[in-house]
Amino acid sequence: MSDLHEAHCEACEGQSAALEAAQVRELMSQLDARWSLRDDGQALCADFGFKNYYQTMAFLNAVAFIANRENHHPDISFGYNKVAMTWQTHSVGGVTHNDLICAAKVDRLLL
Repeated sequence: MSDLHEAHCEACEGQSAALEAAQVRELMSQLDARWSLRDDGQALCADFGFKNYYQTMAFLNAVAFIANRENHHPDISFGYNKVAMTWQTHSVGGVTHNDLICAAKVDRLLL
């Protein structure tokens, strides 16, 4: 799959298995370097920093828009000027193309 940021998510119900860690790492070449594969290979994680609360919330609202449009939602924690985000397809217990697609779309917010 090329150009992850231009792709759209597929229904999670149609996905029966997570990608292998090697597949995920290969596709991660299309993501910003801030993304990492969790040690257990079952999630993509990234931390984001901002100047203030307003920028943090604007970013979160943009991520919420993407998640709603793609019908695929991250786990997020945030504070005044920071966001920790994890993409994982819980129904298959790992990373799918949907997670990589959404991470790539999030990256595009920061260009």
